[in-house]
Amino acid sequence: MTDTEQQMDWRLERVVLELLERRAPTATICPSDAARAVYAGDDDGWRELMEPARRAAQRLVAAGEVEITQGGRPVDPAEARGPIRIRRAR
Repeated sequence: MTDTEQQMDWRLERVVLELLERRAPTATICPSDAARAVYAGDDDGWRELMEPARRAAQRLVAAGEVEITQGGRPVDPAEARGPIRIRRAR
C-alpha cells in the first residue's frame, strides 16, 4: 500500500466518524457520504472511493467504533452484500 493510499484510508475513517458526530446518535450514513466528503473534484469521481469507504467502515467496525447495518440491523462486514449503512456502535 502506498503512502497516498494509506492517507486516504485514514482520511476516510476520520470522515466517517466526523459525519456521524454531526448527526443524531441513532443516525446512519452511507459510505457514499464519506466518499463524496473526501473527493476533491466536482464530478462523479467519488464513486472510485466507494470500496475504500466500505473498507474504512469495516476497519472501524473491527475497532469497535461503528456498526454496519442492512435493513436496520447490524451485519457482519464480511457478509454484507449490496447497500450498507454505517452507524455509531451501540
